[in-house]
Amino acid sequence: MASKSFDTYISNLKYDLPAGLVVFLVALPLCLGISLASGAPFFSGILAGVIGGVVIGLLGNSQLSVSGPAAGLVAVVISAIATLGSFEAFLLTVFIAGFIQIAFGLFKAGIIANYFPSNVIKGMLSGIGIIIILKQIPHALGYDKDIEGDLAFLQIDGENSITGLISAVEHIDIGATLIAVIGLLVILLFENPKLKNISKIIPGGLAAVFAGVFVNEALFKTIDFLYVGDRHKVSVPVPSSVTEFLGFFSFPDFSQIQNPQVWVFALTIAAVASIESLLCIEAIDKLDPENRVTNTNRELIAQGIGNSISGMFGGLPITSVIVRSSANLNAKGKTKVSTIFHGLLLFGSVVLIPGLLNKIPLAALAAILLHTGYKLAKPSIFKQMFKNGRYQWLPFVVTILAVVFLDLLKGVSIGLGVSIVYILYGNFRNSYFFNKESHQEGDTIKIRLSEEVSFLNKASIRETLDRIPDNSNVLIDASNSLYIDFDVLEILKEFIEIKAPIKNIKCETIGMKDNYELKSDKKVVSISK
Repeated sequence: MASKSFDTYISNLKYDLPAGLVVFLVALPLCLGISLASGAPFFSGILAGVIGGVVIGLLGNSQLSVSGPAAGLVAVVISAIATLGSFEAFLLTVFIAGFIQIAFGLFKAGIIANYFPSNVIKGMLSGIGIIIILKQIPHALGYDKDIEGDLAFLQIDGENSITGLISAVEHIDIGATLIAVIGLLVILLFENPKLKNISKIIPGGLAAVFAGVFVNEALFKTIDFLYVGDRHKVSVPVPSSVTEFLGFFSFPDFSQIQNPQVWVFALTIAAVASIESLLCIEAIDKLDPENRVTNTNRELIAQGIGNSISGMFGGLPITSVIVRSSANLNAKGKTKVSTIFHGLLLFGSVVLIPGLLNKIPLAALAAILLHTGYKLAKPSIFKQMFKNGRYQWLPFVVTILAVVFLDLLKGVSIGLGVSIVYILYGNFRNSYFFNKESHQEGDTIKIRLSEEVSFLNKASIRETLDRIPDNSNVLIDASNSLYIDFDVLEILKEFIEIKAPIKNIKCETIGMKDNYELKSDKKVVSISK
């Protein structure tokens, strides 16, 4: 089995290495941006990306998800640093949070991923896609006031996703815009079936970055109004010596171990990071063309180990991230090798080639992310959801709006709440409903019970029975029922033996078992045939 897995990884290197390079290019500015947004050192985001790629990539079970610092935890990080008074005390919370996540995995908490409805997951993905588009259009136009990695509707620069678009249109940089357009054209060109063999070797996103750097450095450099300057490029910290590089690392302040606030923030980080990771993994599994299923408990343990190591050496909290995972998928990544390779590249970039990476225009990366956003929120997804009926599309739309205007966790929570309401409503409506006004005395009323009659059907069945008029004939058909909840059985028994005779209703049953044994309280309710 191990040999087979190794052979699979080797055979897919031609896909995974180029995909890992694309993910690295996308992740690099995001890591730096999230560090800046969190008020943390630049290197803390890079380190979290390295550990998320290499450590979690090696230990985790997901083949396509990519982990790193997440925008969803920025507010928590800012609050923790301010409350605890130092970055080192904050690192202790990340270190402890990792062990809490490991405990989550050992106690099988990953099972909650199975309870996220598909309409909410699809809504979350489409919402993230829309956010990516809203946030990347300004970068594509050369308006880089908002930092990379900021996914919140209310931006750090005082604007929001909508006003940021308006400001971008008012401050268009022609050079950056041309680079973004060229990048998008290159990506679309590489999706042409005729270039299938080339795109296997060089993903469209990678070609778009090469094209952007070439156009800017070779063609635009001598034209002032077209050349994209340093403030519109990737900005990797450049260490001047080994000593300066080693100074990038920070370590937890273990003297704060008895501080209750440390444990409160650790639990908060563990909970938020775990939920975000499970949501991302569930979403990416649904997009995986090979239909692989991730062991979520093992993934939580891997995430926990990654966070403990990140906290130990000065990194930000880590989660599985939709943006990077989607970029990996779109770049034709096949196995976790692409994730691991992207982490190695992040580390190598800071050590070996920071100056070279600082030539990449943000507009070129915006082209990749705009394409990724479109893939997540393309119109065909909306059309399919609307075809599935309102029980599917309403929670889907609510989730999208909440994710875009609030944040991922709040959006999913609201979408999940709406979905639960519709499940309850659907269970109520799907039971037999008798309209008293449309029946006359003497009519035979047939009540067909579903295959599984749960407590959720209790209210609708009681209402149905109470609406049956006097002097009617009633046929209760349980031929298809494999399970009937104890509460429902009691309602049926009460109607057949007490209420029906009082109202002179003749009641007959079909397919009803002599008795249904109920696990709770070891009670048995018998229904007379």
